[in-house]
Amino acid sequence: MSGRQTTEEIYRQMGISHDLWEIGERVLTDLKERFSKIDETAEINQIKVLGAMQKARISAEHFNGSTGYGYNDAGRDDLERVYASVFHTEDALVRSQITCGTHALSLALAANLRPGDELLSLSGKPYDTLEEVIGIRPSRGSLAEYGITYRQAELKEDGSFDAEAIRNALRPNTRIAAIQRSKGYLTRPSLSVEQIGEAIRFVKDLRPDILVMVDNCYGEFVDRIEPSDVGADMTVGSLIKNPGGGLAPMGGYIAGTKECVENCAVRLTSPGLGREVGASLGINRSLYQGLFLAPTVTAGALKGAIFAANLFERFGFTCIPNGKEPRQDIIQAIEFGSAKGLIAFCEGIQAAAPVDSYVSPEPWAMPGYDSDVIMAAGAFIQGSSIELSADGPLHEPYAAYFQGGLTFPHAKFGILKAAQRLLDQNLIKPGAWQRN
Repeated sequence: MSGRQTTEEIYRQMGISHDLWEIGERVLTDLKERFSKIDETAEINQIKVLGAMQKARISAEHFNGSTGYGYNDAGRDDLERVYASVFHTEDALVRSQITCGTHALSLALAANLRPGDELLSLSGKPYDTLEEVIGIRPSRGSLAEYGITYRQAELKEDGSFDAEAIRNALRPNTRIAAIQRSKGYLTRPSLSVEQIGEAIRFVKDLRPDILVMVDNCYGEFVDRIEPSDVGADMTVGSLIKNPGGGLAPMGGYIAGTKECVENCAVRLTSPGLGREVGASLGINRSLYQGLFLAPTVTAGALKGAIFAANLFERFGFTCIPNGKEPRQDIIQAIEFGSAKGLIAFCEGIQAAAPVDSYVSPEPWAMPGYDSDVIMAAGAFIQGSSIELSADGPLHEPYAAYFQGGLTFPHAKFGILKAAQRLLDQNLIKPGAWQRN
């Protein structure tokens, strides 16, 4: 091969047809102004993170790891100070021993609820994996087994908080009000930080003693403020999503009030030990560097989600949020209406991966879910959903939940590859194809 290849030729070589590539370029042209605003937000968040690291006087010594008990691990302890600074909270717990987002949420709840307390969800049904944590689906070790009850206030039809439903659901023993920012495996809108703030103020006006916990997974750095800026007592997430920047190999965080975070530290380890133990095993540099990159990595994933919505709407599919709506997280839901469409989309995402691109994803009974789920994720870190990935349960409306992409060019290619797979299987309506 001689000469310099054009961008289109590279895409053709990777299996993207000329017509599809041209549609993608037209979509991108229409999105230039919107992408510019995303870059502005990323710049603000980047400086916020940089300022927090400088304030904590981070040095090369902070990248050293600890073993055994992990006593006096300055890198670990100062990373928690950095997170508290970024999220504008009194304290933070950032640990590799927190295995995932579900674990972080379970930890935050179990640490701050006691037998006889009630947990109230202000945003309706929680994410599938929390059903067993709470005891909605009976499970060993659930909150229900410890005498903690659960209630939920449904959202309105438009996806906004229902103040009257919340008021009616409050009980004298309500201790924690939980809010899930992202939609999970639902097709409701994700919640904005402003909406979350209004709900928090409403609850606190009625009951100042209630703690509010926000599941912030997939939402970090999408906006210029976080739920902790609008009154959340605990803001909780996973390091292998947005805040890890694709470099964190594991871990989770809880940022919030000093009392709530201290309770979490004791629950994570044991009474009397708390946050003093927990070896970092040499991953501190990855956690710091991942957080430093997180604002721009999140911006790339956000652009990918918006590109996906605008492209697949042109092919007649329902997208949530749609191509023009404001974004509150990096997740893009696309309804295919059939198992074939959902599977084909995930096959295309897998085929675009840098790792295991030759593998064909298949639906299976994943732990914590009540139906078969298909997942596409050729990631450098297992389960890292800030990397290019897509998944969805095999039931109506057969929606794929697309997220991630460490760079926008990779997200763009993955979306085109998924569209190409549907085209090749005649799953995109000919009329929609011809109109574009």
